Amino acid sequence: MSEEAVVAAVEPLAARPAAVETPFRRLVRGFFEDRLAVLGLLVFALVAALAFAAPWIVPQNPYDLAQLDIMDGGLAPGETSFSGLTYWLGTDPQGRDMLSAIFYGLRISLVVAFVSLAFAITIGVVAGTAAAYFGGRVDSLIMRVVDLQLSFPSILIALILLALFGRGMDKVIIALIIVQWAYYARTVRSSAIVETRKDYIQAARCLAFSHRRIMFRHLLPNCVPPLIVVATVQIANAIALEATLSFLGVGVPVTEPSLGLLIANGYDYLLSGRYWVSVFPGVALLVTIVAINLVGDRLRDVLNPRLQK
Repeated sequence: MSEEAVVAAVEPLAARPAAVETPFRRLVRGFFEDRLAVLGLLVFALVAALAFAAPWIVPQNPYDLAQLDIMDGGLAPGETSFSGLTYWLGTDPQGRDMLSAIFYGLRISLVVAFVSLAFAITIGVVAGTAAAYFGGRVDSLIMRVVDLQLSFPSILIALILLALFGRGMDKVIIALIIVQWAYYARTVRSSAIVETRKDYIQAARCLAFSHRRIMFRHLLPNCVPPLIVVATVQIANAIALEATLSFLGVGVPVTEPSLGLLIANGYDYLLSGRYWVSVFPGVALLVTIVAINLVGDRLRDVLNPRLQK
């Protein structure tokens, strides 16, 4: 092949621009390089899907008294009832199918965690962005409130709030919002205060853009990566905290069961040999939290390459 032909064949390839990898694609590619993180994501997706599809896939509604039979109480895992129904995870002394109860409990736990997460992020993002953008007294006031709240254990604050509010799913959500918003406020503030010193923020101020436009269209998008990591970790913490509150008897009522309440109900039967009443809900809670933490750890490493091994 002549030299002119080689040059003619190579020039179009050299002129073709290389594909630019977007930050989202880089995040996805980096995340899926870790098999444990992918496994955690798949496990959590499966758990969430089974929990929200519980009314249509489980054999009974464990909290509908019309569907319970006291004669089925205390069946061991794998035993078959008089009606011919096999309970793969056994039943509690009231005749509730433990598999059905776990799926219903997971649904309550996930709803509480995600609803409280949405409101806590909204409040924390607004407070943290305002503290970094305005500075001065606004920053001092907001951060003193954040520091004061974070100086106390989350479980202690939640217990005090629920002692004032009373039991109920909505009360638990409000308590978790109050407990969690400070984490997001501090995270966003620490990232946004660096961004406020950069040229693009100064240029936006010189162009007389509104404060709201600068804060939420220019400043906040650059603070999202650490916020994603904190949100992922806080989902697991919210599930664990709600389970702890329900176990202590100050969380959701018995008509709205969660995993913590299921563990508490079976605690008295451990010594009698009916381990499955408490152990299986505990295993479901552990698997859910570990799966979320695996996802959060990988997101932290991908979004901050300095933490990668």
